[in-house]
Amino acid sequence: MTILSRPVVLIATLLALAACKQGATADGGARAAAKGGAAVATVNGQPITQDAYDFYVRSATGKPATELSGEQRELLLDNLVRAEVMAQAAEKEGLARQSETASALQLARLEVLQQAARQKYLEGKTPTEAELRAEYETQVAAMPSQEYKASHILVATEDYARRIIEKLDKGASFAELAKHDSMDGSKEQGGDLGWFTPDRMVPPFAKAVTALRKGEYTHTPVQTQFGWHVIRLEDTRDVSAPPFDSVKDRLVQIVLQKKFKSYSDELLKSAKVEKKLGPVPAAAAPPPGSGTAVPTPPAS
Repeated sequence: MTILSRPVVLIATLLALAACKQGATADGGARAAAKGGAAVATVNGQPITQDAYDFYVRSATGKPATELSGEQRELLLDNLVRAEVMAQAAEKEGLARQSETASALQLARLEVLQQAARQKYLEGKTPTEAELRAEYETQVAAMPSQEYKASHILVATEDYARRIIEKLDKGASFAELAKHDSMDGSKEQGGDLGWFTPDRMVPPFAKAVTALRKGEYTHTPVQTQFGWHVIRLEDTRDVSAPPFDSVKDRLVQIVLQKKFKSYSDELLKSAKVEKKLGPVPAAAAPPPGSGTAVPTPPAS
């Protein structure tokens, strides 16, 4: 038997730890059960409430318990019981008071409460068609106007890259040099990186690509945090905006996120915040003038 599941061990553990903190006595267990509905199980007198179980089931399967078979419901309850047993053992060992565990619990609490606040604030704030259309226009306006198809040869040193350029100047095959000399996984394709927009590449690489003409290669090595590149522009093409309907669901999420950010920004303005972060330790600070680029993640 299989159950569609997502990683929920942390959720189960947090629920169990939270229940433990309410007290493991019979009286404390009764109070916990009263807060979360009838107990579906008890472990050493500590209840696992109906609410906790229902939440766990939805998190694990994406379905309410009523849509699962008896065997599936029993298996999920067994998972929660096991989590409760382990949580109680961790409490007894004092693990919840250890620095890393306490920090993880604190961050998990913040995340859960933030998500609850987000859900509560956004109730009844479904974006209108006009809002979605306006966001679509904003996103389209911010899109790169062109895509680039390029190949590159990645080597470890500037001198090595300059020798590659000298060979290209003498008529050597770019693809063959890439296969023989490049450190990048694209070497098997002759250095071909396929089509991409500049925002998908680290800034020095993107700047070099967009300055090239079709068929031209860089005559000066390009440095990134990965090493030294010799880049050739193969082709360019205009970027077409996706149809509104094809990205509508994504637009809904963007608009909702912007609404919640505005709300959280207002709360932040009214909050009394005192930052006490110390200076970066000398050993952790980058060397002066290192200037290494930060990778730009692919656009989602």
